[in-house]
Amino acid sequence: MKIAHILHLYNRASFGITPSRLSGMEALSRKQIVDDLFKASATPRPIEMDLTIFEPLLEKGYRSLKGARRKELNKRAREKTRELNALWIDRMTGASDALRERMTLFWANVFVCRENSVWFALKYNNTLRSHALGNFRDMAKAVSREPAMMKYLNLNQNVKGSPNENFARELMELFTLGTGHYSENDIRESARAFTGYAFQRNGDFYIRPRKHDEGTKEFFDNTGNFDGDDILDMIVQKEQCAHFICDKLYREFVNPTVNQKQLDEITAVFYEGYDIKNVLRHIFMADWFYDEGNMGSRIKSPVELLVGIKKTVPVQFEKTKQLLFVQKIMGQVLLYPPNVAGWKGDKSWIDANSLVFRLNLPASLFNGAVINYAEKGEFEDSFEAYYKKKKNRKTALKTQVSWEAFDGEYGKLSRRELKQFLLAPKIDGDTAAYLDNLEDQGNREFCLQLMSLPEYQLC
Repeated sequence: MKIAHILHLYNRASFGITPSRLSGMEALSRKQIVDDLFKASATPRPIEMDLTIFEPLLEKGYRSLKGARRKELNKRAREKTRELNALWIDRMTGASDALRERMTLFWANVFVCRENSVWFALKYNNTLRSHALGNFRDMAKAVSREPAMMKYLNLNQNVKGSPNENFARELMELFTLGTGHYSENDIRESARAFTGYAFQRNGDFYIRPRKHDEGTKEFFDNTGNFDGDDILDMIVQKEQCAHFICDKLYREFVNPTVNQKQLDEITAVFYEGYDIKNVLRHIFMADWFYDEGNMGSRIKSPVELLVGIKKTVPVQFEKTKQLLFVQKIMGQVLLYPPNVAGWKGDKSWIDANSLVFRLNLPASLFNGAVINYAEKGEFEDSFEAYYKKKKNRKTALKTQVSWEAFDGEYGKLSRRELKQFLLAPKIDGDTAAYLDNLEDQGNREFCLQLMSLPEYQLC
């Protein structure tokens, strides 16, 4: 398999690949390389955190807390949420099962959810991770039973006689079908089917029998005493559901501009059982996936950009607040989507302020350079208040950079080889001339120069 194709595969299905990992792979077939990619991600590995400090809440609940104790646990909860954010970034950066992490990130922007309780946020994140390469139908059912989702879309307030339609509407509009493929009556009737959903303080799901509507419902021209799982079964029976998800998969992993014939091709594969591994394998094995026009066609999300930098040059933030700060300025804070529609992606990642920030980010991370930035709106989390205390909108990122690790992987590469690893798209003549005229100060400096190019924003 061509090196350029391997790099493209790993840029899309993972967060890049190191020279030591790539060594010898060009002698393998495409099937062998794709098989190894899936094999490495076969077994889910949940993120684990020490949350024992919150265990008293499982017995008496949050409302039992008073005064200083409540204030202290709120503070610790915010700290733990930042810790979860950093743990996920680190997992994506160094995981051998990077395909599963890549898909966990993808599904987090399909089944969009925001949760302030780190206990439930961690549980939700691990549920997405466990189903990320499994069956879409099973994932949808698991998501509907997650306390984080029930709280976010008021599903735990959906009761017989007074159904709350919030989850039912977003389920069809944003999670499975898209606008125009259901009726208002379908929303009302499916909301009735999901009545009674609830969870214990520890997050265990249960149905409150007296709050569940046992009456006959009409949904998609079907009539019966349906529950939530029945609704999801009928949704996935519609090919539009497979088409809706595959459109997202295509834009995320192939090209933001959709080729309708190729989309129809993968939709047919996915509709036959909703096996996520099967449709991804079909994409990664397809000749058209490796077309030159698909290479470097996507703008990296802020998280992809940050993880890619960290994967090449290991860098750790001395304060997790600064890690969140970087995400916030670029417009994507993990675990904190802007709304239930999630992040729009592609060109929405780039505006005048964010592009300058992104281009300067490598120098800021590696050299502690002072960075300027413009406000892009406020968040509710305390890390924003931390930065509002600054008299001006400048800051220096405090990081620890492991150039020795970079040297071990990239130090002996030629300039051409390093450029091939870091830049996905073809570069124009002016950029090529600029790079050719750079003084040879070693691969560390050349890496910084490459990462500061507009082309590095693409994958």
